[in-house]
Amino acid sequence: MDWFPLYNSLRIAALSSVVVFFAGLAAAYYAARLPRLVKGALDAVLTLPMVLPPTVVGYLLLLVFGNKRPLGQLLANFDIPFVMTWYGGVLAAAVVAFPLMYRTARGAFESFDATLAQAGQTLGLSNTFIFWRIRMPACRQGILAGVVLAFARALGEYGATSMLIGYTPGRTATISTTVYQLWRTGDDAGALFWVLVNLGISAAVLLTVNWLERPAKGGPTP
Repeated sequence: MDWFPLYNSLRIAALSSVVVFFAGLAAAYYAARLPRLVKGALDAVLTLPMVLPPTVVGYLLLLVFGNKRPLGQLLANFDIPFVMTWYGGVLAAAVVAFPLMYRTARGAFESFDATLAQAGQTLGLSNTFIFWRIRMPACRQGILAGVVLAFARALGEYGATSMLIGYTPGRTATISTTVYQLWRTGDDAGALFWVLVNLGISAAVLLTVNWLERPAKGGPTP
């Protein structure tokens, strides 16, 4: 049994989740402080990958990072091409999963009690300290839920990934692209196996999200 698709999918999902975590936090934090009109326009741009077909997202990525495009050629000169490489899958998964992290984190920041930050400022605490030691702990449930959802989305990504990195056994194959290739070649048993693997991981992710959200919905414990 070739376990590379599982390893590669987990690797891509994990690395893209790290990228999405920091990018989503930064975007959500500053977007939550913007005027309503500006925030609405920014939301439309940042959440666009969530409503576009994944193949369209993949095509747009090819227009930017393709080997014949200026940026793609520049990156190729530094031996970091994103087309037909596994780390191109990290880019594709991060772009598709970003809106989930951004919207979840922004909702958590907007529900934060601003008086706590103001109290910290009156005590002379730095904005960095307030962000990591006051704001983040207060918003951790929503942020963690966003990370888990982004990981799940990245793990199951197919459209943008297949457009950007294709399917090469032992190099770029993921669970999703492997299911398609096995089905296309008539190997229904092999495709079903990977479907079950993906179902198991997805179920674990959903249970994790429910566990993270339960304290927030259940209220204080007597």
